Amino acid sequence: MRYVLPALLCLLLAACDGGLWNDPYPAADDGKSILYTAFTERPKHLDPAQAYSENEYEFLALVYAPPLQYHYLKRPYQLVPLAASEMPRVTYLDKSRRRLPDKVAAERIAYSVYEIHIKPNMRYQPHPAFVPENYLLAGDEMGRIHSLNDFSRTGTRVVTAADYVYQIKRLVHPLLHTPIAGVMSEYIVGLKEYAATLQAAARQHPGEFLDLNQYRLPGVEVVNDTTYRVTIRGKYPQFAYWLAMPFFSPMPQEVERFYALPGMRERNLSLDWWPVGSGPYYLSDNDPNRRMVLTRNPYYDSENYPADGEAGDAEAALLADAGKPLPLIDRVVFTLEKETIPYWNKFLQGYYDASGISSDSFDQAVQVSVSGETNVSDEMKAQGITLATSVATSTMYTGFNWLDPVVGGDSERATKLRRAISIAVDYEEFISIFANGRGISAQSPIPPGIFGYREGQEGINRYVYDWVDGAPKRKPIEEARRLLAEAGYPGGIDAETRQALVIHLDTTSGGVGNKSRLDWIRKQFDKLGVQLDVRSTDYNRFQDKIRRGDTQMYYYGWNADYPDPENFLFLLDGAQAKVGKGGENASNYSNPEFDRLFGQMKNMDNGPARQAIIDQMLEILRRDAPWLWGYHPKNYVLQHGWLHNVKSNIMANNRLKYWRVDSAQRDRMRRQWNQPVRWPLWLGGAALLLFGFWMWKALQKREQAG
Repeated sequence: MRYVLPALLCLLLAACDGGLWNDPYPAADDGKSILYTAFTERPKHLDPAQAYSENEYEFLALVYAPPLQYHYLKRPYQLVPLAASEMPRVTYLDKSRRRLPDKVAAERIAYSVYEIHIKPNMRYQPHPAFVPENYLLAGDEMGRIHSLNDFSRTGTRVVTAADYVYQIKRLVHPLLHTPIAGVMSEYIVGLKEYAATLQAAARQHPGEFLDLNQYRLPGVEVVNDTTYRVTIRGKYPQFAYWLAMPFFSPMPQEVERFYALPGMRERNLSLDWWPVGSGPYYLSDNDPNRRMVLTRNPYYDSENYPADGEAGDAEAALLADAGKPLPLIDRVVFTLEKETIPYWNKFLQGYYDASGISSDSFDQAVQVSVSGETNVSDEMKAQGITLATSVATSTMYTGFNWLDPVVGGDSERATKLRRAISIAVDYEEFISIFANGRGISAQSPIPPGIFGYREGQEGINRYVYDWVDGAPKRKPIEEARRLLAEAGYPGGIDAETRQALVIHLDTTSGGVGNKSRLDWIRKQFDKLGVQLDVRSTDYNRFQDKIRRGDTQMYYYGWNADYPDPENFLFLLDGAQAKVGKGGENASNYSNPEFDRLFGQMKNMDNGPARQAIIDQMLEILRRDAPWLWGYHPKNYVLQHGWLHNVKSNIMANNRLKYWRVDSAQRDRMRRQWNQPVRWPLWLGGAALLLFGFWMWKALQKREQAG
């Protein structure tokens, strides 16, 4: 009985406890301004000179403050100042470095000088690198240091223009692997030579701290504490987009010195683990096998919520916080979730504030109307969950190899064959079956949200679609069959050789390589009587075939580096051909008129003149049909009713700073949705009590019998 009664007491106390038994967070965090989200894999790099992946930018875009950013609400995507006090001033120079007029032909421009003014009095996050006494730790004292929290003192300082210059120099640091070093070396004056200088210095002084400030970079100069200049070769307006990436954030030299102290790297005390920035948050907890936490930078006071957006934003309550200091949330807790089902269940329980939608959960979360409109299911509505969608700045396409004698080239026969296939392959059906409707059929390489994209009837590919009842409608299969016959393949038979037409499609097992998708695409060709031979292989072999031009058709995709039409149209520029030139034009497409217009368009400023040239270029592409234009994926994000200011923005990786949480509402709903079921405990307690009573009676009876 001495064991039974305590067990019974514990059960009864648990049954009376009013807390949430399944709450994964400390009770002390109830009611606080905290956003709860998840990550699926540990970011490899948190050093802004080396990071280039989406899962890395999810953190870095909130820790660092580059000069520019994307407007959170406006579309098409628009650059606006972040750390800069205004948009950079650009001056054009000729070969003799004499100033040119602002409206001058691009071929006359030898140099573009970007003058960047940063906001005064911006400050870095609290960090021990800003306390000189912390540099004196050595020997036995360093032995007690295992994390940044072991330093008793932290400090800060004002951000200067020299910090931005220092970071640009780090892009070619010999001990770092910067993914954009090659590109920037082609544009920033002197950067390639500066890289060679640093490499020579590192060889001469191995193991020593490399002081980048001892070596001058002629294309980047400090004007004063709040101004610096970057000189670019030629005209390259896309450089402004790079200024919105963490590559061009400020980096205090003392931080590099601090992390270079003996014993630091062995303790994972480095920029790759503990970034140091001047953005709205700092990384306060980094346990990549469990959780990562961003905490508000107490010194961040240089930015407010935007006061304007696009049509409909005010009605959607996206301007309710206009003018308020950012960020609107004090802490962001990222929990490691490797499996989608636990992540989804915790979202439904209210323990994550927003969630994407996996294919397994799509039918539970979303319902699609007859007209194709999407909304959350009744089950989600009952929980106050809403849906935000956006079209990704990416395109998924199937390309024709221009070098192939059957499907390539500009002959009328090959052109009509490509157009026939373009009509027959029904991407609307593909999106419905394989993407849960999460995408829109592409009319060209340019997705919505990018300058040059046209909405409505004027933006359709008239070689593949008709405009019917206010929407694009794919031409009937009879039109495709007619074009196929005119190409010399009636019913899929070569009229000259009487042989069946066989088309080869190369892909990877991760592309359209699964059986259901392959069966579907074969059926699309069957509609024309054309045989499709799918050659699925691993990624490396597939890439080799693309590089050699050893394909006929292939499946590919492209994600934008920056939201400019040049970043999509260059994929079809003849100078970018894979074969012979090693570029990104995997189709090896070549059209002299398109190439001429591309050269004219690529460095133009956005405006009516650039749009007119893009319209001409798209007409050429649609006529020649070097791609099946495929589709642009859609991103779906679900959010609970207590989460505000959520608007999908593919380019703004720092979007969390605009979000706001009503923590009181969240606490109420969590309690409502996660009330513990107590009756099994009461039933168990009663059973245990009866069992105890029976045991007591049995023992009493035995004693009496003895």
